[in-house]
Amino acid sequence: MKEEKIGFTIGKFAPFHKGHQYLIETALNEMDKVIVVVYDTDVIDTPTKERANWIKELYPQVEIKYAHNPPSQYGLDDESVKIQMEYLTEIMKEEKPTHFYSSEKYGACVANYMNIVDRRVDSERKKVPIRASEVRSNIEQNKQWIENNVYNDLKKYYL
Repeated sequence: MKEEKIGFTIGKFAPFHKGHQYLIETALNEMDKVIVVVYDTDVIDTPTKERANWIKELYPQVEIKYAHNPPSQYGLDDESVKIQMEYLTEIMKEEKPTHFYSSEKYGACVANYMNIVDRRVDSERKKVPIRASEVRSNIEQNKQWIENNVYNDLKKYYL
């Protein structure tokens, strides 16, 4: 019997943009199941559930998990990685992921800790040259990088 391929990714999706879409679409094309973990954050005023809904509207087939009250300690040092991985492992405890999808260096940490495949997607931002921080810095100027539902929600908070 063939093992089910389960991929997952994590993020604040603050805001959800075309780079995130490319990552999720890559996972959907390669996996049997895709899980997206949406983290609470204070870098954007849009609530976590609303950010998750942006994803579900475009990709109803993905499973959403929430990372409420995540640890505040971030980084790639051993202690930060340990804290974050224990937290993430608790969120994913019911799942048996086989692949971790990301565009970030921390992808290797997650994959190594969980003993799964590190599937890096467009880490140099050549296919989709945008970051969420750039969108946040000027929503109007960067609106081509976000879907209309995201733009309309962001206007409520920022414009």
